[in-house]
Amino acid sequence: MHEASLLPPGYFTAGVEQTDPVIAQAIDREKARTRGVIELIASENIVSRAVLDVQGSILTNKTVEGYPGKRYHAGAVNVDVVERTAIERACRLFGCRFANVQPHSGSQANHAVLHALAEPGDTILSMDLNAGGHLSHGASANFSGKWFKVVNYGVGAGDGLIDYDQVVDLARKHKPKVVIAGGSAYPRALDFAAFRRAADAGGAKLLVDMAHFAGLVAGGAHEQPFPHADIVTTTTYKSLRGPRGALILWNDEGLRKRIDNAVFPGLQGTPSLQIVAAKAVALGEALRPEFADYAAAVLAHARALAGRLQRHGFDLVGGGTDTPLMLVDLRAKGLTGAPAAQSLERAGLIANMNPIPSDTVDLKVMSGLRFGVSGATTRGLVVADFEAIGDLIAEVLDGLRESPSDNSAAEGRVRASVGEIAARFPTYA
Repeated sequence: MHEASLLPPGYFTAGVEQTDPVIAQAIDREKARTRGVIELIASENIVSRAVLDVQGSILTNKTVEGYPGKRYHAGAVNVDVVERTAIERACRLFGCRFANVQPHSGSQANHAVLHALAEPGDTILSMDLNAGGHLSHGASANFSGKWFKVVNYGVGAGDGLIDYDQVVDLARKHKPKVVIAGGSAYPRALDFAAFRRAADAGGAKLLVDMAHFAGLVAGGAHEQPFPHADIVTTTTYKSLRGPRGALILWNDEGLRKRIDNAVFPGLQGTPSLQIVAAKAVALGEALRPEFADYAAAVLAHARALAGRLQRHGFDLVGGGTDTPLMLVDLRAKGLTGAPAAQSLERAGLIANMNPIPSDTVDLKVMSGLRFGVSGATTRGLVVADFEAIGDLIAEVLDGLRESPSDNSAAEGRVRASVGEIAARFPTYA
């Protein structure tokens, strides 16, 4: 007599459309939404079908803790190949000796580095959040701001640029354990040599967070952080065009055990092996010659959009961009970030509100808008399209300034134009 199956019918064969229509419909609606809009959120991109497929692969089922060849669970022979491949490709792409490919996010990668290099109560030196820094670099709302004494450098009130002499002086004065270069909304290229001088002046390790411009580094459109940096972190999405996750990169053999132990068992348990595999696929794509063309296009498109916005009278923090992103200061237009982003979304242009240096507006509103071009570049848009998008952004925001209570006329006109652009650049079938 056979026991009845404990599995629901179709457990190994039925897709989500059959088993969970609520989630299936939400996914279908998201596909439809993305087809009809232009995504300009700086932290988003569009992965290849190969990356998408790997994330839904059988690797989801496997649990292993530890590192290749040193696992706490049996049956790791195939996933060890996957992780070693991801490590080798990361090192080759960014010109370093060691890589940890397990961090689930950029924040966790940064937390692991701080865990490896500093003790609670030690000093770290990083960019102020409003100046373009990142939550995981010591913001008061983040655990990094609660565990460490945080000293911030900022940007000039007039030019929006980092004063590297100030960074050196602060490092010399406060003797931080870690100096952090990089952030979430600083649009200009970083002077890694100047940050190295600051780290040396304070006897610190230098961490470069290149999350937003890693794709440009990989494609040769931005300076490489090594050899100036001691450790580099990056997300694998954004301009790298991979899955959601992160990497830690370094060269010093003496840091190997400290960093690996900080990730596991310090902060994480088992890695998401399907994501590690997707990282390997994306890194392999970035090693191909055509990725250099993509990186060059991202930079050209960012500068085209930034220039067009400036022609329409918008102030850009830092005066322009050397990265995939730009930050618009809306104060001269009499606008704030939240209503501006909402109006743009109704017009089919997706961006995010963002603080600007010395912002005094409530964090639920903010005074800036952040735009990025990585995803739309992947989709196939060219310089002329980004110039047209700059015109459309200006039309919406100028309409909002003139009719703050009802901008539907401008939003409707722009929505139609956005739909025409989007229709020319389909993504997944």
